[in-house]
Amino acid sequence: MVAVDEVNQQLPGGVQIEKSLDAPLYGSSGKLESLDFVTLIMEVEEKINAEFDTDITIADENLLSKEKSPFSTLGTLIEYLEDLLKEANA
Repeated sequence: MVAVDEVNQQLPGGVQIEKSLDAPLYGSSGKLESLDFVTLIMEVEEKINAEFDTDITIADENLLSKEKSPFSTLGTLIEYLEDLLKEANA
């Protein structure tokens, strides 16, 4: 994911997002500070909208409080993005 690479360049050493489906993003096991997490979501949203010529919004205040947040790992984020793109193209 290009967005992960771009955010990793901005993060301090030792606080990098792994390019693994199990890599924690948000929550108690996540490595990202709030601002870094928001930056990642904005980068992903920008890249998705540009590549797929759509205008989806990834962040939703209700998603962060769900028991299984789509933002908990890189894998859950990818699954959530796939669902959003399917809905946008339906």
